[in-house]
Amino acid sequence: MSQKKNTNLNLSAGILSVTVAFVLVIAKLWALSQTGSLAVAATLADSAMDLMMSIGGLAAIAYAAKPADDDHNFGHTSAEDLAALGQSLFIFISAGVIAFAALRRLMDEAVKLPERETLGISVMIFATVVTLGLVAWQRHVARVTGNKVVAADSLHYIGDLVPNIGAIIALWASGSFGIRHIDSVVALAAAGFLAFGAARIGKAAWDALMDRQADPDMIAGISQIVADFPDVHGFHDLKTRVAGSKVFVNLHIELDGAQSLDAAHATGAALRRAIVEAYPQADVLIHKDPIGVEKHPDDPRP
Repeated sequence: MSQKKNTNLNLSAGILSVTVAFVLVIAKLWALSQTGSLAVAATLADSAMDLMMSIGGLAAIAYAAKPADDDHNFGHTSAEDLAALGQSLFIFISAGVIAFAALRRLMDEAVKLPERETLGISVMIFATVVTLGLVAWQRHVARVTGNKVVAADSLHYIGDLVPNIGAIIALWASGSFGIRHIDSVVALAAAGFLAFGAARIGKAAWDALMDRQADPDMIAGISQIVADFPDVHGFHDLKTRVAGSKVFVNLHIELDGAQSLDAAHATGAALRRAIVEAYPQADVLIHKDPIGVEKHPDDPRP
């Protein structure tokens, strides 16, 4: 599939994500005003964070799709990691606010039960169904394009199903059995779930910004492709770094030094195509060395 089609698919997933998050924020605001449920408030805060994350993700997808230019020779994909790092900080703050409110309510013996539970349950069921539809499309897009932002957003929305279902349980338990603190317990669990997700997203973004190498399975796969490639007698200095949805790959291959430059170029170009075919997110740079070449004594690099 062409890069333009991939970009359009990624943008469609981003736009749908923003639309769904906005609709859910409005629906949950109304449900909170009708029920007063802290569990609903927790899912509302989560959806508000989703909206900010989705807007940031959409902007990152659009910016990262810009081609390399004079100021950004390696493209703009690190924008995805910057957006993800900022989003994780917002989620941590949200989780802290929810946890504080839940703990205060747990210690309050005069806390009121949620009201109009049936209405609140209906809104949460609606939110769950809409979220499932969004996740289905995001997973399809991520599978086709391999975009990391879309894939991460999909995982985040899957995680949203937990507090949604928890809010349904809390509203049902308080309405059916008058269990006073179930609402706060569910909200506290949702806050913990949010904090865990924020830590995971933040770590992945930080690793990318610090030029962490690609997944070991990908490195092993590239190594196998190079080792088995015709006319390549060896390789060394295979280095990778992740930036957004791209993985930059540098390596040295060893070729017959007696062959023509045209023949050496053809082998290197064919190898690059083979790696990109297996890993479409890879940006590959190959240096060609003659067999048995040794480092020059004046070369300071390791």
